[in-house]
Amino acid sequence: MAIRLFLAFASFMGFTVYQMDVKSAFLYGNITEEVYVKQPPGFEDPAHPNKVYRVVKALYGLHQAPRAWYERLSTFLLKHGYRRGAIDKTLFIKKDRRDIMLVQVYVDDIIFGSTKSSMVKDFEELMQKEFKMSSMGELTFFLGLQVKQTSAGIFLSQDKYVKDILNKFDFRTIKPASTPIEAHKSLGKDEEGEDVDVHLYRSMIGCLMYLTASRPDIMFAVCLCARFQVTPKVSHLHAVKRIFRYLKHQPKLGLWYPKDSPFHLEAFSDSDYAGDNHDRRSTSGGCQYLGRRLVSWQCKKQTIVAISSTEAEYVAAASCCAQVLWMQNQLLDYGFNFMNTEIHIDNESTICIVKNPVFHSKTKHIQIRHHFIRDCYEQRLINVVKVHTDDNVADLLTKGFDLARFKFLVVTIGMMNP
Repeated sequence: MAIRLFLAFASFMGFTVYQMDVKSAFLYGNITEEVYVKQPPGFEDPAHPNKVYRVVKALYGLHQAPRAWYERLSTFLLKHGYRRGAIDKTLFIKKDRRDIMLVQVYVDDIIFGSTKSSMVKDFEELMQKEFKMSSMGELTFFLGLQVKQTSAGIFLSQDKYVKDILNKFDFRTIKPASTPIEAHKSLGKDEEGEDVDVHLYRSMIGCLMYLTASRPDIMFAVCLCARFQVTPKVSHLHAVKRIFRYLKHQPKLGLWYPKDSPFHLEAFSDSDYAGDNHDRRSTSGGCQYLGRRLVSWQCKKQTIVAISSTEAEYVAAASCCAQVLWMQNQLLDYGFNFMNTEIHIDNESTICIVKNPVFHSKTKHIQIRHHFIRDCYEQRLINVVKVHTDDNVADLLTKGFDLARFKFLVVTIGMMNP
């Protein structure tokens, strides 16, 4: 999510994002703990065969190595005028009047960009003087995410990964499907069904979960199938194959971050009441936008059994509110203070409960831990707004749909083909 937030900001400000890689990054870290290694085979000291080496520098394979490298890098950047993000500790910021320089670190991969080109050059020179770096130019591929930067915006996709997993599971000639799950499909434990290879099933789910980093259109279907990884049956495997058939039909679908869109935080929340036929728990869905840029989304089965659709919607809204608060705090590092963020909800009763500060008999059954959304509303951190069910894009994350409705939601949520 931090990467999508970084790229959403870059598309709004209109600057290019670059990438560099640190060669042998872990070897730069210094170990503060006492760590010993035995003498490597073939290099034993014949005079002291029973002695061991004490490690001073980090080595690949040590649990302490990533932390040691991060300490080394962060200390270096802080020394040269950068400050660390308050929420995201892998984000480093440097400001020069109205210009800003952003650096996002993921182990030994670094992406960076600035509203001022000279700050980019200074950063590259600074890093190359201290570390052995390989500059990779404009960001095109990062952590499995394909990034296409244009003057009109930034496009994120994983079509190369889609092709790879279709080949991995021998689905190259599979028949395409127009949706990832059948409309209003009910998938249960199917205890009488035939067992399938659990390792194959889990491998397929793992590959699909990684793909949800840029594909909210398959999020609900993948999360639904992931619930049956303990004892998967033939019916569950058919549902997973249906997702692959859909990927065969739409391999290049991705997220579009337009440059001309405003930069304001808003969210959508929805719930599918008692959608699970086995335990009658509901599914929460939520998505957060910066303008028309979809930055974050969630799909999760609720931990309680809601006894009304209003309660299910209220629980979903509380989860969405928590994500909004987290994003508000993170966006402070980017120089934006978003108060009174709108959360769009399609249930009028839920909105009334949020706005009503009095605990009355009709809401006593709703767990107290979800009532913090009321406090957020009273503090004007969020605002709840009614949206028509047909226009609630979070609906895509709670259930399966027929083709016409599914296509509408995919386009509305912010996805497109390149």
